[in-house]
Amino acid sequence: MPSRRDRIQMTEGEQRAFLEAARTVILCSVGPDGVPHPMPMWFALDDDGAVLMTTFAKSQKIRNLEREPRVSLLVEDGESYSELRGVVLYGKAELEPDTERVLGVLARVSEKSTGAVIGPEAREGLRSTAAKRVAVRVAPDRIVSWDHRKLGGRY
Repeated sequence: MPSRRDRIQMTEGEQRAFLEAARTVILCSVGPDGVPHPMPMWFALDDDGAVLMTTFAKSQKIRNLEREPRVSLLVEDGESYSELRGVVLYGKAELEPDTERVLGVLARVSEKSTGAVIGPEAREGLRSTAAKRVAVRVAPDRIVSWDHRKLGGRY
């Protein structure tokens, strides 16, 4: 008989669908004092499953990631124990300051977060903020997931 852990684990397809439907991920970097620094981020998924985000180049998050690129990313959902679902991705953040790359990620994240298509004119409108930002890409080394709905109310 499978363990409870095995029964609640999401399949790769379920993980992908869950992440595509989510708007916010909690990015946990390591602060200068060694304490975790969790911050909410809007994000998009790359075709290979990597998480894409942007943030301001002078932010504490970027300073943390320059010093220590290892991160964990959390997306969770559910109001009661029987509804809890989540995915934690572990990996190393890759930073990309190139404005064109940042612009591409910013447009993808904006489309996912707002549901609006970012056309050429809107994309050019994002250029001024893209110049001040860094793209962050996290290709997961390890993924942990859970979906308590699979327990059918039995704990």
